[in-house]
Amino acid sequence: MASLAHALLLSCLATFFASTLQGASPNHKPKSLSTHLPRNYKKVLNTIDSCWRTGSDWAANRRALADCAVGFGQAAIGGKNGKTYVVTTPDDDPINPKPGTLRYGAIRTEPLWIIFASDMVITLENELMINSYKTIDGRGIHDCKPSKRGLVKSSPTHVGERQGSDGDAIAIFASSNIWIDHCYLARCMDGLIDVIHATTAVTISNNYFTEHDKVMLLGHNDEYTADRVMKVTVVFNHFGPNLYQRMPRVRFGYAHAANNRYDKWQMYAIGGSAGSTIFSEGNYFIAPDIPNAKEVTKREVNGGWKSWKWRSSKDVFMNSAYFVQSGYGSCAPRYSQAQSFTVSPGSMTPALTSDAGPLNCVVGEAC
Repeated sequence: MASLAHALLLSCLATFFASTLQGASPNHKPKSLSTHLPRNYKKVLNTIDSCWRTGSDWAANRRALADCAVGFGQAAIGGKNGKTYVVTTPDDDPINPKPGTLRYGAIRTEPLWIIFASDMVITLENELMINSYKTIDGRGIHDCKPSKRGLVKSSPTHVGERQGSDGDAIAIFASSNIWIDHCYLARCMDGLIDVIHATTAVTISNNYFTEHDKVMLLGHNDEYTADRVMKVTVVFNHFGPNLYQRMPRVRFGYAHAANNRYDKWQMYAIGGSAGSTIFSEGNYFIAPDIPNAKEVTKREVNGGWKSWKWRSSKDVFMNSAYFVQSGYGSCAPRYSQAQSFTVSPGSMTPALTSDAGPLNCVVGEAC
């Protein structure tokens, strides 16, 4: 879908319902997920949601959300200091976008808080370029297809030829201060989220992922050493049914995966290469019923990985899931005071992620 720039807040707060089916190997009858979850657990607002969802005036004070991020993307203010731009039509023209379209607002150079006049499905004619200091307060992302080669307007003054995207839902290049929150991401041709080309200071939170192969890539390739600067927080997400791998897959940089729920991946949950550092904390891992896919982790290398710092703390492992640790010493994140947050024990994670994905909020009531 998108190539994202500096200080962007992407929040999918609109209603989006999806019907999903739990996949299974023909040789294995799947067990109900409920057998692996705490009994009678109740929804608990996590530290991000409790920052803004408890007040009934959220619709009149949408920009309060910009102060609620935690982790490495905490400084992603997006369009907080800009005007409100309202998307009034689902139409799309990649060369000459009209006022009222999403593309017209996304390519402006000034800060904007982008909202939608009504529920709408936007079919993009080509990849959507997003300029700095934008908040897209909107929709779920699904069924992404590779875009064609062609002309695409990327700013109010520039139209350039693009070679066609590979079908990622969200691709973030050479950017910083990015926050992706409460989105639904599924069924795209390539990845759901790619964070590459020395991008850093990213938080990916409260999202619902389902029905996809390669979910989240952090790092361009095993030769792109500039990705050593990358720092990403993956927190309060629900990795749902029919996901295969990369939740996330990390190269060179640092990833803190905290209080995420993982439902029966098909290959592995967390992987990486190129000396990446991964701290898994307070996650709830439910292994698949496939006997040879119980391991949470996968190193994409034949040897030399034992010195990589991949650590697990406060995680819960169900259905024989297990995490292979490596390296020595702590690799806990070095957050600033503003970035820091309390990671709950993994037993709390199903409750903390119960509202992952787009929210169904009613104006005048707490969300």
